[in-house]
Amino acid sequence: MQIFGVDIGGSGIKGAPVDLDRGDLAEERFKVLTPHPATPDGVADGVKQVVEHYGWTGPVGLTFPGVVTGGSHVRTAANVDKNWIDTDARALFSERLGGLPVTVVNDADAAGVAEIAFGAGRDRSGTVILLTFGTGIGSAVFVDGALVPNTELGHLELKGHDAEKRASSKAKEDNDLTWEHWAHRVQKYLAHVEMLFSPELFIIGGGVSRKSEKFLHYIEGIKAEIVPAQLQNNAGIVGAAMHAAKH
Repeated sequence: MQIFGVDIGGSGIKGAPVDLDRGDLAEERFKVLTPHPATPDGVADGVKQVVEHYGWTGPVGLTFPGVVTGGSHVRTAANVDKNWIDTDARALFSERLGGLPVTVVNDADAAGVAEIAFGAGRDRSGTVILLTFGTGIGSAVFVDGALVPNTELGHLELKGHDAEKRASSKAKEDNDLTWEHWAHRVQKYLAHVEMLFSPELFIIGGGVSRKSEKFLHYIEGIKAEIVPAQLQNNAGIVGAAMHAAKH
């Protein structure tokens, strides 16, 4: 069974048909840059471009980089235009895609669901936390495989700042940090999250999951196991499609 998944991020909008039996992309993904400012209309146009690239005419699952309640309404917009707040995202995207059935879910929650089903969190009990490091830091918290939605742990305070302003991969690039220096910031963030939640496992997702050998060995003193996301940066696309299949 195939369903189309789209992952909307602060820097890119990427999507592909997903093979839900394998938990993997059925075709190579297609990506367009997220417009700046990332207004609702601009992002919806980007999503349309990605879906039309494949001539897709079935259900579409989308992720959004913020809190989504009731399966549709956007409540936060840390890394996209503030006009997203209170937008009915499902109605907007469905209209732009010519009435195709659409679902919308928090981006990190989608990536986490995919990793729990097909990746690094498979068959893991207890508390598992996926953290995506990208333009911001997304989080997905699972207890015995059940998702606690919209946790937004990237906005915990760290040294007087939003944690994602210090430890996201964007912060690494903006401050021209070495992998080691950045890893020490990530370590402080993980220690803070661990103090609050005592997880058995941290899964590190986002684009940096492809480069885990460059930084994971610098992270010390964390009791939980730390592993890279197995689906890497495709986890959001797969999770978006999984969410669409259930709704």
